[in-house]
Amino acid sequence: MDKMSLADYMSALDTRAKGQFKRVQTEVMIQCPEAELVMSYGMPTFKYKGKVIIHFGAFSDHMSLFPGAGPVEELADKLADFKTSKGTIQFTQKQPVSDELLSEIVSISVARARS
Repeated sequence: MDKMSLADYMSALDTRAKGQFKRVQTEVMIQCPEAELVMSYGMPTFKYKGKVIIHFGAFSDHMSLFPGAGPVEELADKLADFKTSKGTIQFTQKQPVSDELLSEIVSISVARARS
């Protein structure tokens, strides 16, 4: 089975998912301009010196951030209104992650990748 390229993945996203991805990308690049965007586990993934900062996934009925267990645990109270599991945060267009919360998620993820 061929691996999907980043360009193929991005072209397959609908407008809402592309918009959410751009929000994540912008926040990561503000906090970690050295971040690299690659495909990993079939998803767009931001890495810093080979360490994962965050994965982004778009699905038919939701989108997910995969920052790892640390940020999800640290922000559990603020994520109470979202479906979460170990290392995963699900959100929808109707219930997006706020800019402030996204910034916190990325900040924790970047700090972990840099440590």
